[in-house]
Amino acid sequence: MTIDNFDKAILRCLQENTRFKSEYIAEKVGLSATACQRRIKRLRDSGAIKKEVAVINPEIAGKPVTLIVQLVVGRCGAEVLDRLKQDLIVLPEIQQCYNVTGAFDFVAIVTVKDMEAYEQFTRRLFFDKPAIKEFETTVVMEKVKVGLEIPI
Repeated sequence: MTIDNFDKAILRCLQENTRFKSEYIAEKVGLSATACQRRIKRLRDSGAIKKEVAVINPEIAGKPVTLIVQLVVGRCGAEVLDRLKQDLIVLPEIQQCYNVTGAFDFVAIVTVKDMEAYEQFTRRLFFDKPAIKEFETTVVMEKVKVGLEIPI
């Protein structure tokens, strides 16, 4: 799918706030409300917009502790690795997870209530998984920037 400058402007508006009315977006980007609605539908249907969610304050949700966890996977077959990926995907404590190059195989952003909850999490995930050779944890002291906006 190709997107033009109108689509880019619409996406920028929606990344700012998905609750903007199409009339407001249309005015901002220089289109009619109907044309804007059609473009938004096309962007959703084509997968250009993957998901629309509410961003919840972790403190309000009772999960104020954020950790960056780096995993090293031991030598294992594709089946074991695929199972590990599925385990990482379904854990609600893991906010983001990346398969990376370098000294580590995966980097995960984890959100928990406190360090005791993190210890229980590590026991469930890391100590009971034969694929995980080692892990290293960094505790986030201050969230300087948090976001998922893509520069458009």
